[in-house]
Amino acid sequence: MSTRVEFPLSQVTPEPEQVLTALGAAGAPNSGRHLRLAVEAIALYRKRVQPLGVWNPIGLDEFEKLYAGQNAGFTPLGQIYPRARSLALFAVTLGEPIRDEIDSRFQAADFALGAALDAAASEGAELAASELEWRYVEHLRASGELTTDMGVMRFSPGYCGWQTCGQRNLFSHLQPADIGISLSASCLMYPLKSVSGVIVAAGRGAFLFADDFPFCGDCQTRSCRERIAAIFGGLHDTQDMREQP
Repeated sequence: MSTRVEFPLSQVTPEPEQVLTALGAAGAPNSGRHLRLAVEAIALYRKRVQPLGVWNPIGLDEFEKLYAGQNAGFTPLGQIYPRARSLALFAVTLGEPIRDEIDSRFQAADFALGAALDAAASEGAELAASELEWRYVEHLRASGELTTDMGVMRFSPGYCGWQTCGQRNLFSHLQPADIGISLSASCLMYPLKSVSGVIVAAGRGAFLFADDFPFCGDCQTRSCRERIAAIFGGLHDTQDMREQP
């Protein structure tokens, strides 16, 4: 059964520093002007965003069928999911109004604010995905399924060797149209500021992998390193996980 999630704005609103970093303007000359632009973009973002999410548990056998043939063959997720104790497909979106607002800013040649708003929305979509992951952790804890030796980590099509076309199988199972997300013929999600994937809960050791796969060379962030470090820092074991560094 799917679980629908609504997010308070406080949980999906990026800080100005996050927007500046996404723009590549952190610490740049005229930082005061850039900061004012980021603050203006965030204020507009808060007026236009409509964040929603959904998750749906999926069995190991079902996910194996969903993932088969939709990946680069040898992938981190392919090694991890067979050791999962719990799996859930998920999707989050910031809604159509924020995408429309970004488009209107660019159409009006307000490029600076448009770019800042786009950066704020990209950061906000990631915050929503992280918050939904946290909600799933709380669900596992409340049901007694989360043990002290476990970690939780999410993966999305388009990353870590999971091909973008994997969205088709994911959407067929999850049905995120209920929260307003659709999929184009080229597997592009609409509204664009949306994130989908699978959340894996497993023993911590399952998440140990080296970032030396062929596709890792195309990754610009290597954010998996920070997320794995968080798992081994015990962040999923405490109630105050979001307050940890």
